[in-house]
Amino acid sequence: MEFQTSNPEQNLMMSEAPSVGKKVVSITEAARINGVTRQAIYVAIKQKKLKAYKDSTRWTIRLEDLEEYRRQKYSRAKSTFNGELLFDNSKGYFSVNQVAKMLGVPAQKIYYATRIGLLKASRKGAAWVIHVDDVKEYQKNYLEKQEESSSSEAM
Repeated sequence: MEFQTSNPEQNLMMSEAPSVGKKVVSITEAARINGVTRQAIYVAIKQKKLKAYKDSTRWTIRLEDLEEYRRQKYSRAKSTFNGELLFDNSKGYFSVNQVAKMLGVPAQKIYYATRIGLLKASRKGAAWVIHVDDVKEYQKNYLEKQEESSSSEAM
């Protein structure tokens, strides 16, 4: 299979068949590698976030381009507010989902606790940010007491 583009340099790069050395992949393979749908890969190509080359009717993606896309992809962990990381774990700031995983409870329980005032959290833009000290206090004052009362009821 030979790939032809208007750029001769690209023709040299893309002349390798997908089965030889796996230098290029299809949209389906790229979706499987990234753990997303084919549609998500197609949208990334159309938005020019992912470089791809069209071989008559099929898109092919170089593995290096796929890796670059993965590195540049939006991640909530990299979100900033006023120039600072929102969820800077090294400074003790976590998201609702991170706190839920830490405590082993559903995220909705954490949202509810913040809404009724059991867990102190601050709003930065569209995100709730929770400090680790507040998580420890919530765990000590509310979660451990719930466990004690449910274990005494079981007896």
